[in-house]
Amino acid sequence: MSETVQENKLVELTYKVTDADSGHVLSDVSFPLGYVHGVKSVLSPIVTSELEGKKAGDVIEVKIDCNELYGPRDESLVIVDRVENVPEEYRKAGTKVLMENNKGETKTFYVTKNDGKMVTIDGNNPMSGRNAKFVLEILSVRDATEEEIEAGGAIVEDTPDVKGTQKVQI
Repeated sequence: MSETVQENKLVELTYKVTDADSGHVLSDVSFPLGYVHGVKSVLSPIVTSELEGKKAGDVIEVKIDCNELYGPRDESLVIVDRVENVPEEYRKAGTKVLMENNKGETKTFYVTKNDGKMVTIDGNNPMSGRNAKFVLEILSVRDATEEEIEAGGAIVEDTPDVKGTQKVQI
């Protein structure tokens, strides 16, 4: 009898996230993500609830309105300026920019475009305003050890190649 995803089970899975409208791949996690179900939330509650009761080998699709998770896009968080007005270290697409407002509050923005004339910096979550489709493949399900339950995921020994587990919020 196969074990099913339920509380205190160690679940390993891979997933791909696509824009449900365009089909564009937004994220593709092909290395196993391991977590203890019901202990620490590395997955959104919408995805977690869909995994409940599934078993190794199952592939599920979950459609998510990302406005519910991340809020709607806020165009006031998009800054477009001439390239010569932007410091050189903030001109490459993908660069993270930590900004602070006049109240001392910080927010992470990302450089999303540089066409040689203008640079676009966006403070919206990249998933805001999208309809996403998550395709998850469950690789394994087993009882978690006490140590794994306490940690919320698989215990990985540090080696030169592995520096612990990666936590991903989807």
